[in-house]
Amino acid sequence: MPLTVLVTGATGFVGSYLTGALVEEGHDVRAMTRRPDDYEGQGEPVAGDVFAPDTLAKALRGVDVAYYLVHSLDDNDFERLDAEAAGAFGQAAAEAGVRQIVYLGGLGEDGSDLSPHLRSRRQVEHLLGEAGVPVTVLRAAIVVGHGGISWEITRQLVKKLPAMVAPHWVGTKTQPIALADVIRYLVGVLDNPDATGRVFEIGGPEVLTYREMLRRASKIQNGRDVPIVVVPVLTPRLSSQWLAFVTDVDAKTGHNLIESMDNEVVVRDDAIRSVVPFEPMGYDEMVKTALADRLRDQGVL
Repeated sequence: MPLTVLVTGATGFVGSYLTGALVEEGHDVRAMTRRPDDYEGQGEPVAGDVFAPDTLAKALRGVDVAYYLVHSLDDNDFERLDAEAAGAFGQAAAEAGVRQIVYLGGLGEDGSDLSPHLRSRRQVEHLLGEAGVPVTVLRAAIVVGHGGISWEITRQLVKKLPAMVAPHWVGTKTQPIALADVIRYLVGVLDNPDATGRVFEIGGPEVLTYREMLRRASKIQNGRDVPIVVVPVLTPRLSSQWLAFVTDVDAKTGHNLIESMDNEVVVRDDAIRSVVPFEPMGYDEMVKTALADRLRDQGVL
């Protein structure tokens, strides 16, 4: 049955693809944005800003399910900002009678060693549901797809550098997942009674180090391997400055992401596979798809 669905972050990396997928499924999609007059994506644009709570009641009126795809990694005070926004959104959703919130969070073992970024993601999970709306959480590591910040870091590094002097975190294990598979999971848990109020871990079929990801991406994109020499003295601050110099990624965002790269982010519980069953694509296929989508976006394909 068609639902009325609100997508926050509708102009972002994941949200822009999710709105199209939900429209294809026949749902009435509201794309929440601060500038609805400029919105060019799918769904009906509605004005709203999670950092301006008084704008939320109108955007959420009559909504069955809301997707929460917002974060503030480009701000030094992102933990406070994201906590306040999540709490306000959860309260507004409860008052509007929303029956499910779906949140895309981050993988990582719970505990005191979590980076500020991942610790903030956990806090948001809790705050979204504090007012009583059941929250379905999908925790992911790196999402590989055209337009994603983590993927852009990888693509630009291996494109621009014939060799790398890299920090120690290139040896950390992660479990990348294709953007298309994230979208399939997000759509699959929509109004799904087996997913309501649960936390799931999602990932592709391979556990890789960041070094392995960089080298395999280089072979696919450039047809060559990229030598990587690890230098243990590169701090998160120096690493983020290095990224800002080599890539066009914002330095603050890069710094906040890099702090998470010491955390091993792999799937420990694959319960999602029985709730939304399909075979996720492997890393090489993710990379080829992301590169093809970029060329298509540039009008080359």
